[in-house]
Order: sequence, then C-alpha cells, then structure tokens
Amino acid sequence: MTQEEAEADAGGTPSRAGPVGTVSWGTGTLVGVFTGLLYGGAKEANANVSKDAEVMLKMGSTTDKREQYRLMRDAMEKRFIRVAKGSLVGGARLGMFTATFFGIQNLLIENRGVHDVFNIVGAGSATAAAFGLICWVQLKLAEKANLEIENSKSPSDLQGNQSRVGAAIDRLENSLRK
Repeated sequence: MTQEEAEADAGGTPSRAGPVGTVSWGTGTLVGVFTGLLYGGAKEANANVSKDAEVMLKMGSTTDKREQYRLMRDAMEKRFIRVAKGSLVGGARLGMFTATFFGIQNLLIENRGVHDVFNIVGAGSATAAAFGLICWVQLKLAEKANLEIENSKSPSDLQGNQSRVGAAIDRLENSLRK
C-alpha cells in the first residue's frame, strides 16, 4: 500500500508533492501578476512627467484660482486613470505570460517524468513563440485597420483636419487672447 492510498484510507487527502524544485503554477502566476501590476504602474507613472509639465504651463497662463484648481484636479484624475490602466494591463500581460510558462513547464515535467533544464528551455521557447505569434497577429491587424482608415478618407477630409498638437496649440492661443 502506497502512502497516498494509506492517507486516502485514513480519511486524509493524498499528498501531491511534485518533483523537488518545481514551482507551483498558481504561485508563479500570482507572482507574475503582482510583478506586472507594479511594473505597469511604475512605467505609466514615469511616462506622465511630460504631461505634468503641460498642466503646469496651462496653470501659469491663468490667474483664476478656480480654473487652476479644476486644471489640477482634471490632471490628477487622468493620471490616476492612466496609472491604474497601466497596472491592470501590465499585470494581465505578465500574469498570462508566467501562467503559460509554468503551465507548459509543469506539463513537460509530468509527461517526461524528469525535471531538468530542457523542460525550462522548452517551456520558455513555446511561451515566447506563442506570444510572438500573438504580437505578430496584433501588428498585422493594426496595419490592416490603419490601411482601411486611410482608404476611407477622401482628400477633402484630410485638408480640413489638423493634428491633435495643432488643435491644442490653437486652443491655447485662443485662451491667451481672451
């Protein structure tokens, strides 16, 4: 009688200890999600420094305290939303990556019956190939969408439109003239 059968007969739950050195799929995924949350939030927080400078420039152009308060509040709300979105996206991406990696690694360990470096290499290669394929498909879909947008615009539409930067400069000039 094996240890698992003896524990099951005694009313206990059978132990499912894996090979020494294997990482639990759930633990690895959880660590990946939290690391992605931190990385995504930090990346977005650092990327918003130039947007803070724009807000300070706009605040200096008006002397109305209520307008300055509104500008600062709007900027902080937008920054919070950008950082939160970056955190969630980063957590989801890295979480999916680590879940895939550890899932394939555990699958290889179970099927081969051996825990060695080849399982890690195989899991890493398969995960990189899968996510590379996903990125390639996403890139091709974006190119196709951009091509459709360009083809749908007539030449007369392109002359009347300005870039976002040009429109922002015009709005700032108009507000300074008032």
